[in-house]
Amino acid sequence: MMHRWPVRVYYEDTDLAGIVYYANYLRFIERARTEWTRELGIDQTRLKQDEGAVFAVRRIEADYLRPAVFDDELIVTTVPARITPARIELDQQVLREDEVLFTARVTLACLGADMRPRRLPGDLAALMRS
Repeated sequence: MMHRWPVRVYYEDTDLAGIVYYANYLRFIERARTEWTRELGIDQTRLKQDEGAVFAVRRIEADYLRPAVFDDELIVTTVPARITPARIELDQQVLREDEVLFTARVTLACLGADMRPRRLPGDLAALMRS
């Protein structure tokens, strides 16, 4: 299932050259991941309180293909690529209409209250695959 989340480029997102500062793409995809989990019905605050589980970025592989500029209307897509008992790999893209500007493969690790890897709680993996 592909999740789509819209984002507009604001002046504060750009650098001296007038293009989106590279680190802001990471902010865009982070927000899209949060909205993806929210739409799945996953309350990350409750997950931490009740299960002691949090997600942390373990690895990210990113490609910057084309620049976005001030006032662009973008779409961030999120697609689960691989889900293991303790990790989630997601493919994310930032698009302007049909043009791919940025791609990333993000690996999230599930951590327990002790900040050590742990299994995904309950039926979370099945929910994310749906």
